[in-house]
Amino acid sequence: MFIDVANIKVRAGKGGDGVVAWRREKFEPSGGPYGGDGGNGGSIILQVDQGIRTLMDFRYKRVYKGENGENGRTKKQYGKNGQDVILKVPVGTLVKDEETGKVIVDLKEKGQSYVIAKGGRGGRGNAKFATSTRQAPTFAEAGTKGQEKDIVLELKLLADVGLIGFPNVGKSTILSIVSAAKPKIANYHFTTLKPNLGVVRIDEAKSFVIADIPGLIEGASEGAGLGHDFLKHIERTRVLVHVIDAASSEGRNPIDDFYKINDELNQYNDKLSEKPQIIVANKMDLPNAEEGLDAIRKEFEPKGYSIYPISAATRAGIDELKYAMWEIVENSDTPYDTYDEEFFESEKQEETIIVKYEEGKYIVEGSYIERLLYLTYFDDADSLRFFQENLRKKGVVDQLEKLGIKEGDAVFICDNEFEFYF
Repeated sequence: MFIDVANIKVRAGKGGDGVVAWRREKFEPSGGPYGGDGGNGGSIILQVDQGIRTLMDFRYKRVYKGENGENGRTKKQYGKNGQDVILKVPVGTLVKDEETGKVIVDLKEKGQSYVIAKGGRGGRGNAKFATSTRQAPTFAEAGTKGQEKDIVLELKLLADVGLIGFPNVGKSTILSIVSAAKPKIANYHFTTLKPNLGVVRIDEAKSFVIADIPGLIEGASEGAGLGHDFLKHIERTRVLVHVIDAASSEGRNPIDDFYKINDELNQYNDKLSEKPQIIVANKMDLPNAEEGLDAIRKEFEPKGYSIYPISAATRAGIDELKYAMWEIVENSDTPYDTYDEEFFESEKQEETIIVKYEEGKYIVEGSYIERLLYLTYFDDADSLRFFQENLRKKGVVDQLEKLGIKEGDAVFICDNEFEFYF
């Protein structure tokens, strides 16, 4: 089975908490803060592995968690970092945000890796908060939570050449002849239920990857046949080789077939029309093939298409086709990526602070405030003072005063109610 889409949840580890500790050695009468920092949480990392061909493993396990960092220790010792989780994916995997559908990263290179969920930062121990005016801080910092995301892994094949055309025109047979691939071949529609890859060797250091793309019929762009399941793989190819039945052996018109398939490609993604495309007139060993070839040449040669008559059954014309494909691949500067989706830049979003007066309430919220609130121990006077200092440094107090707040008024900070005082 060819699994090419997987929905998973990734949850990085939480950072360890900093610790409050004091020096208590025999000859250190002054003591002092001695608490160490917590370790960072383990991240979730996606890594390309050429030995993996499908996303099947992700069908059986949907949630992946990074290890939490250890809490800090006394004597300023750091807690141990949590272990990263490395998820191996095939070459050509697109990673999308499940909620927005936007692309986060395109994993298309050998050995490429990407941190999809970053582990939480370890909290600082009380030794880090000592200053000339605060020599004995009685608080430490909690570790932050690791990132958590729902993502979609979508595999798109990476091939130089894509064989396209209606079912049963001979694409799999051509693939088996020009490469060492051994696809299933039979005389019925949808014999090929998954894309097959093969390597075509022309000469020393001259080779390219070819893929047999199945499932294309009229209505494919709307999901007919194997439709959307495999149209996505065509986006990755540099060159399209359009195979048509010159002998009309199944009663279809090869010229009409060509236009129908191209119409489906353009409806799915109009950038596919920009790819180089050559026409292979197959089944030249059958009756009526010569008449069909004359009509094909008359229709397409004036439009700039190169036409290669072959017989996959007798292998006539195969060598000419191999070299033609190589020349086009060698001279093509068409990139693999043709999708129009925007990249999801969640990592670059700045932490926000929102101060507003709404429905008779003073409200403070935003990602920075949420993080500050999470790191604060409100039962500790030093930690509370640290929280207040950060609100002043970030201009929150000034903004509240501009909105007309008075001493004793209630302030709602991330749904927690506080009393305002100067």
